[in-house]
Amino acid sequence: MNYGSQSPREPPTQRGRSVLGAAAEKAAGGDLPLLRRRSEPGVRAAGLGDAWDKETTFSGQKEKEVTGVGTTEGNPWLVSPFPRQRVAFLGLFFISCLLLLMLIMDFRHWGASLPRDRQYERYLARVGELEATDTEDPNLNYGLVVDCGSSGSRIFVYFWPRHNGNPHDLLDIKQMRDRNSQPVVKKIKPGISAMADTPEHASDYLRPLLSFAAAHVPVKKHKETPLYILCTAGMRLLPEREEYRSAVANLADLTDHQWPADHRLATAGLDNTVVPHHKSVNSLIYVSPRRSRKQLAILADLVKDLPLEFDFLFSRSQAEVISGKQEGVYAWIGINFVLGRFDHVDESDAEAPQELAAGRRRTVGILDMGGASLQIAYEVPTSTSVLPPKQEEAAKILLAEFNLGCDVHHTEHVYRVYVTTFLGFGGNFARQRYEDLVLNETLHKNRLLGQKTGLSPDSPFLDPCLPVGLTDVVERNSQVLHVRGKGDWSTCGAMLSPLLALSNTSQASLNGIYQSPIDFNNSEFYGFSEFFYCTEDVLRIGGRYHGPTFAKAAQDYCGMAWSVLTQRFKNGLYSSHADEHRLKYQCFKSAWMYQVLHEGFHFPYDYPNLRTAQLVYDREVQWTLGAILYKTRFLPLRDLRQEGVRQAHSSWFRLSFVYNHYLFFACILVVLLAIILYLLRLRRIHHRQTRASAPLNLLWIEEVVPMIGVQVGP
Repeated sequence: MNYGSQSPREPPTQRGRSVLGAAAEKAAGGDLPLLRRRSEPGVRAAGLGDAWDKETTFSGQKEKEVTGVGTTEGNPWLVSPFPRQRVAFLGLFFISCLLLLMLIMDFRHWGASLPRDRQYERYLARVGELEATDTEDPNLNYGLVVDCGSSGSRIFVYFWPRHNGNPHDLLDIKQMRDRNSQPVVKKIKPGISAMADTPEHASDYLRPLLSFAAAHVPVKKHKETPLYILCTAGMRLLPEREEYRSAVANLADLTDHQWPADHRLATAGLDNTVVPHHKSVNSLIYVSPRRSRKQLAILADLVKDLPLEFDFLFSRSQAEVISGKQEGVYAWIGINFVLGRFDHVDESDAEAPQELAAGRRRTVGILDMGGASLQIAYEVPTSTSVLPPKQEEAAKILLAEFNLGCDVHHTEHVYRVYVTTFLGFGGNFARQRYEDLVLNETLHKNRLLGQKTGLSPDSPFLDPCLPVGLTDVVERNSQVLHVRGKGDWSTCGAMLSPLLALSNTSQASLNGIYQSPIDFNNSEFYGFSEFFYCTEDVLRIGGRYHGPTFAKAAQDYCGMAWSVLTQRFKNGLYSSHADEHRLKYQCFKSAWMYQVLHEGFHFPYDYPNLRTAQLVYDREVQWTLGAILYKTRFLPLRDLRQEGVRQAHSSWFRLSFVYNHYLFFACILVVLLAIILYLLRLRRIHHRQTRASAPLNLLWIEEVVPMIGVQVGP
């Protein structure tokens, strides 16, 4: 190629056309790629405009420089018409993918680890309950409950931290423990009913209990610590010698409690329960207005003198005699609270019991057989089948509906519970009734047939409810009956059947009392007191109850000779709680428990969901825990109001932690929406500029693009 003899330079326009034609021909021949249109900003970025303005010749190194600048390989900015927009698009796309990945990982984390976290928290909470209470913590609140029973009175000290701010959660109330990690509780004897003849000394009677509590509760917390004095069976049994209205008139200066004007008296088992006509949530805790003068005098002395000596939060309505129904409801609340059945269900929680309603755990029923009384309580559905008028009235009396939540408008903790107390159906009292029955029938038969059965040790009455060979004497006034154990468990159960006082109706239990239907396929019960002692102390099969297994073990025990049983007891084969009284009446009590459970309450013989227990999570649960839970149910409102005031004065509004995850999701959605809108806007701008620059690009190609690989000149 001879550059020394090149022809004079052609005009730019003609040279551009010739270059375009040559480039097109070479492209058509496959030597060069087809030229794509370039936007004007791309040309300026590549510096082609400046190269042509200088009108340099296609000779030597300058031609190579111009050619190198104008090619795609020489400048990558010519690859994309909008390089900055493309980089921004890639960055936004990367951020979006990252946010989505984080969101997916969060969901997987919550779905997989939340149940384990909840279980771990429950475990830590149970362990923490066994540790000493930190009385130096200013965020702890305290409460006192005095259980004034028939044989003695006990005071329980409870504590709880500040409410967590969620109106759907209950207070986390626990029993206080001292420095040795022992429960803070004190008992005195006899019962407060012993003050019936000297009611002016009732406050002196309780002074040791309150002094004990005052020494454990921080002094600065005394004025905000509520005190509840709740009297049970002992006070209920005080004679009602006068009508209620005359008693109130005589003691009007000592009490300001206003009773409903109209009441209706009903009998539930052997326990009289007064029920107001009106029906409302939280009106289930009935307080009988029919009090004897002695009851009112004792309560009046407590209300009058205790505030003078102690600074606890105590009013006249906080000292009362509660009914058996009240006591049963409190016991049901306490057990279900400790078991965590008032918490909401997690869908992924494998240990969660079957739900009764959406988002709610299935509660457990309780069976409690003491020495004198028997009690049953369980939750029933809000909608029941249509009942005859008489049964409907009985159901209204025996059903209790209440709200444990702090807000009456929230129904997450509204429960409907069937509860009945049967006085005289406890283990010891049932034995007395049985002995009375045997004594009367035997003596009556002796008179009719001229026999002398049971009148002497030589001709004793053979008692099927006592171990083989055990001798005993039944005395009633001047009548004496000698008995000897026969050890026939089946016959014993048959003889106990009349004591159940069953009726012919299918919806009646002991003593012919109405019983709400139990869904045995979707229910769970816990048995306490005699239900546990009968299965564990001697038979050693406490825990999960199985009817046929229990019947076989009880029958084998009854068939053993008394000498063998005492020898086994000496060898330590029975529980440490067992004593001679337990060995003596185990045969009777096991038969009585079996009859009450399966014949009285109609539990199937193979019912699998009954657990007998003395402790729940290694601690004894008292009805007083349920009482303070119910009494303090509105206290979270105070913490919620204080939190609301604090947030109102804050310069930065913060949502409650309950809604933080919703706020996080909303922010992600807003960011994604902004990204999408921005990308759409970039696309519209790109299309608009492309359409506007099409004619200019054609003109530029004709005038500006240099001849690549084409020789200029002859």
